[in-house]
Amino acid sequence: MPELPEVETVRRTLDPLIRGRVIADFDLRWHRTLEYPDLDAFTESVIGAAITEVTRRAKLIVIHLDSGAAITVHLRMTGELLFWPDPGVERNADREPYLRAVFTFQDESRLLFYDTRKFGKIAYRSASELGNLDQQLGDEPLEPGFTASRLAEILSSRRRQIKPLLLDQTVIAGLGNIYVDESLFRSRIHPLQISSGIDEDRVRLLHAAIVNVLATAVAHHGTTLRDYRSGLGEPGQNQTRLRIYGLKPGTACPDCGSPLERLVIGQRGSIFCPSCQPLS
Repeated sequence: MPELPEVETVRRTLDPLIRGRVIADFDLRWHRTLEYPDLDAFTESVIGAAITEVTRRAKLIVIHLDSGAAITVHLRMTGELLFWPDPGVERNADREPYLRAVFTFQDESRLLFYDTRKFGKIAYRSASELGNLDQQLGDEPLEPGFTASRLAEILSSRRRQIKPLLLDQTVIAGLGNIYVDESLFRSRIHPLQISSGIDEDRVRLLHAAIVNVLATAVAHHGTTLRDYRSGLGEPGQNQTRLRIYGLKPGTACPDCGSPLERLVIGQRGSIFCPSCQPLS
């Protein structure tokens, strides 16, 4: 599932390409892709609207409109938002069965939403609904306000296993399985460690690890393990920089050589090194 770096890469790709364009048509190819409202209301709300900017909140792409409202896109597992500039050039016919929605602009360029597994969602949100959504989401880990002190406050005020806590979008926004496993490994924290029991020095290491792995992934345009592509259809380059995610249980730890282990925590697989990340 695309996480903060992948969604941020799509945002950065799309913003200069679609900013200022006016939506002329919306073609929904898979009815469940549209989360809210119904098709008639969605179409009436977006047709004729100009795009003012593209931002990101957590794992959501937010396409702001000149009305003050916005279109949100959640890529989920296999969603891909692709800008198609030339209406005279045929799209990839092999991928046509996975095309779930098409925004056509007044100049006939298009924004295509592909989604192999059909979990992605598109929604229209008024300014007030967008504000309510923002309030429901947690701290952005690449914003200046996310300091080591702020992370310590978050962890000490909750008694939860650290892996599920970091995945909770209402607590810290944008983290997913890849970057949580990477951050815990680099800070030497077991995924089952209780958050309130992590000492100050380890919290500082965790904060530095979270910021570093996310910033590095953004700089290298995200991690492509299978489906993820940028807004121009290009794969990410960060997969070669992962230390532990994607390795199989029994593989030698890249730091100490001990066999790696895997746990399922809250229905999510976690790879870790029991020697480097002991449970205290």
